[in-house]
Amino acid sequence: MPVTAKLSLRFYEKLGEDVANELVEWFNSVDATYRSDLRELNELNFARFDAKLEQRIAELRSDFEQRFARFDAKLEQRLAELGAGLRTEFGQRLNALDAKLEQRFAEVEGRFAQQDARSTILEARLLGRMEAMQGGLKADLLRWMFGFWTGTMIALASVLFAVLRA
Repeated sequence: MPVTAKLSLRFYEKLGEDVANELVEWFNSVDATYRSDLRELNELNFARFDAKLEQRIAELRSDFEQRFARFDAKLEQRLAELGAGLRTEFGQRLNALDAKLEQRFAEVEGRFAQQDARSTILEARLLGRMEAMQGGLKADLLRWMFGFWTGTMIALASVLFAVLRA
């Protein structure tokens, strides 16, 4: 974009309009050249800056990848150690719980055996008492039956004797 230089009237009067216009054109061409050179220099510097930036970004990316890989390895190792520790502790606690449960089951089985023995003794006592009561009831029943039978026979014999006599 050309810069149009406006020069003072005195300048035009002393040099003349042709020379002054030629000088303005020369300034414009020098300005265009400088602008072109400056643009090329800026593009070159930007290209260098862009290349350095890309290189540094690549280095940072590589550094981050290495750090993340180390962190990942450490994390995996610590998680494995933690998992092994938890498995060991869980196994120990599970074994302790199994032992307690076995002990409780043994105690309960012992109590059931005691109750079973008590039940057997109680059952034997009750059966003995029931048999004794049953024997007594049978004897009482036989006495009553004999009493009713004897009474019935006497009454029947009296009725028969009265009928035959009559």
